[in-house]
Amino acid sequence: MASARATQKQGTRRKVLEAARDLFNEIGYDETTIRAIAERAGVSVGSVFTTFASKSDVLSQVMEDRVDALYSELERVARHLRGSVADRISSVFAIHYDFECRRVKLFLAHIAASFSPTLEATTIPYGRNTRFKTMLIDLMAEAVERGEVRPDTDLDLVLDTLMAAYAWNYRLAAQSRADAAAMTAIMERQVALILGGLRP
Repeated sequence: MASARATQKQGTRRKVLEAARDLFNEIGYDETTIRAIAERAGVSVGSVFTTFASKSDVLSQVMEDRVDALYSELERVARHLRGSVADRISSVFAIHYDFECRRVKLFLAHIAASFSPTLEATTIPYGRNTRFKTMLIDLMAEAVERGEVRPDTDLDLVLDTLMAAYAWNYRLAAQSRADAAAMTAIMERQVALILGGLRP
């Protein structure tokens, strides 16, 4: 009996996340209600709230589930990247832009929700994904070891600056429908500028 209940709960969770992902991408985070998610998923509003604490928690889980495969691929690819640290980091961000631009409204919702003053403890906002941040820190640490970046560089500060530039570029997707290639081109220039000041 318990396993049937657990299976049903997992099924409800999956339906809610799929419905929410599509609605956030179609009409945006603010316009999407828990009621709309429940209707799209074919479950009761109560079922949504027994599975998730809030709408921001749903968004957080949608994003975490989406990027799991992406980060597994990035972690595999990152070891084989060649060129300067700027080239390597630009390649990682290019892959990320390409992935997120497939559902750009969803990612814009994720960034916007990250600045909510009522963010729940269970919500993982933009910029807190440790797998992505660790990957970038590791690339920069390798560059320090190779003598490409000054050893006194504050890698956490550089990481924050890179993450801020990456998110800031999505304004172009929101305002002028820029695609992944356009944002990648800008990010490459930003990465070169940021990392250019870190040479020994």
